Amino acid sequence: MPERTATIASTSGLHARPATVFVEAAAAYEDLEITIGREEEPADEAMDASSVLSLMSLGLEHGDRVVLRSVKAGSEKALDHLAGLLQINHDA
Repeated sequence: MPERTATIASTSGLHARPATVFVEAAAAYEDLEITIGREEEPADEAMDASSVLSLMSLGLEHGDRVVLRSVKAGSEKALDHLAGLLQINHDA
């Protein structure tokens, strides 16, 4: 299962604006079934990365580490792109 780990860079965490940017990008890869979850949590508790409600329910703050996963092969570039979005400070 391809996965990437990223650190939330936005100083205010994943509030509405950076969450929306991320979710819109994740929705473009909806066929890859990408999930997001806190690094320390089990993979089966991860949320749908293309759902803003799921993402907001994680309550991610600046510095939190998350894991992006996909069950489909060939999703490495999509995971790289999404991890990169999380590692940008959208509040700057």
